[in-house]
Amino acid sequence: MAPTLAEPFADSSALTDFVINQGNGVKGLSEMGLRAHPKRYIQPLEERMCMTNILAQETIPIIDMSNWKDPDVAKSICDAASKWGFFQIVNHAVPVEVLENVKDATYKFFGLPAEVKNKYSKDQSPSNNVRFGTSFSPQAEKALEWKDYLSLFYASQEKASALWPPVCRDQVLDYMKKSEVVIKQLLQVLMKGLNVNEIDETKESLLMGSMRTNLNYYPICPNPELTVGVGRHSDVSTLTILLQDQIGGLFVRGNQGDNWIHVPPIKGSLVINVGDALQILSNGRYRSVEHRVVANGSKNRISVPIFVNPRPRDIIGPLPELIESGEKPIYKQVLYSDYVKHFFRKAHDGKKTVAYAEL
Repeated sequence: MAPTLAEPFADSSALTDFVINQGNGVKGLSEMGLRAHPKRYIQPLEERMCMTNILAQETIPIIDMSNWKDPDVAKSICDAASKWGFFQIVNHAVPVEVLENVKDATYKFFGLPAEVKNKYSKDQSPSNNVRFGTSFSPQAEKALEWKDYLSLFYASQEKASALWPPVCRDQVLDYMKKSEVVIKQLLQVLMKGLNVNEIDETKESLLMGSMRTNLNYYPICPNPELTVGVGRHSDVSTLTILLQDQIGGLFVRGNQGDNWIHVPPIKGSLVINVGDALQILSNGRYRSVEHRVVANGSKNRISVPIFVNPRPRDIIGPLPELIESGEKPIYKQVLYSDYVKHFFRKAHDGKKTVAYAEL
């Protein structure tokens, strides 16, 4: 009998056991050749991508970083962070081979047997710094997202060497290390745009004191129109540096109404987006913007974001330089770890997390 929406998982506990407990993920579902995916992956109508809402003629800015100190380039970066919250960079300092290597390593990790990947799951991982999982927050979600991931929190070179999966460890470390140059360039420009002309050690820790990289895998989906790869959300980071492959599927909310703009893959480029932490630190001058990923019916897709964050123990709020210059704060001071916990204890819900920090 051909599989139906309810088969071969007659109840949600069997699905949970296969996808989560056994470590098969949605990759395992995809490889079963189902004609329709299980009911738990069917999103409510309002969360599905409506193709009539795509602004085909619009695109986020593409910025050439080869002369990043040029005042015109700096202005383009600050304008993009203010207006769009998203932009792509080309001719940056991260070598193309580093990007290709981390993409290859992503495929190698997800090509491992389920029982090997499952050693890094929530219940089995030797450390909270390494987490293999699926969807976003399954315990909080009514409808699941069609994505598997490996999340790697950088604590130190020693801990990464000891704990991260050997199949991708060195490539991810190289990607993170090489990206630091670009991250510091972007933060220097964005801070100058706020008239914060010096990034001392304390401020650098606040802006980029911790980093996490995700390896994301979006397998072929039998009913891509009924589900999502990732639901509507903004990131909780200072900045996110995203490497995407050539498949496409990332959409950013436009500036007016319920309209969405596709972020086309450009070989060798990186997608940069402002996170909630930078929106709060900039007192709303820079915008974190909702984005989402659609599922794909014919191709597997990967992406590798680096989330550049404050440290969990940091207090985030509008930068003192902005308040001292006479701006009225629109956000309160919040412990960053509390903000992140608030984000992860619920399903993706657009930009509602930032309300947690509003005055």
